[in-house]
Amino acid sequence: MVDNRPDIRPSIRTARARVSGLGAAHHGTREWWMHRVTAVANVPLVLAFVVIVALMAGRPYPEAVALVSHPLVAILLILGVLSVTNHMRMGLQIVIEDYVHDKGLRIAAVIANNFYCVVVAVACLYAIVRVSLRALA
Repeated sequence: MVDNRPDIRPSIRTARARVSGLGAAHHGTREWWMHRVTAVANVPLVLAFVVIVALMAGRPYPEAVALVSHPLVAILLILGVLSVTNHMRMGLQIVIEDYVHDKGLRIAAVIANNFYCVVVAVACLYAIVRVSLRALA
């Protein structure tokens, strides 16, 4: 059995110290920090994506495949997809949790959001891996 009685022992800790790092859901600030970390990571990764796309502009398909087949380029693209889709998933989940008030609809929306982001990430990763490995065949 779980003891749900309040703790009435005296403590020298302040109320803030007792709940330090805990939000209303009692899970801390992990999601907040992860959203900020992915936002910072997205800056160089999106810049790298723009440079890669600019380098491919006007090139024939075999040269574009050769560029994406370079290990550094493929890794940058994969990291970019993972970071951007994770950031997208967290950002939309925040919006859903803040503005969808019906519990059942909120749960369905969060599940749909997670499913959509995974599908987008898998499709992008499949395309990158397929194109990058084509040059090896």
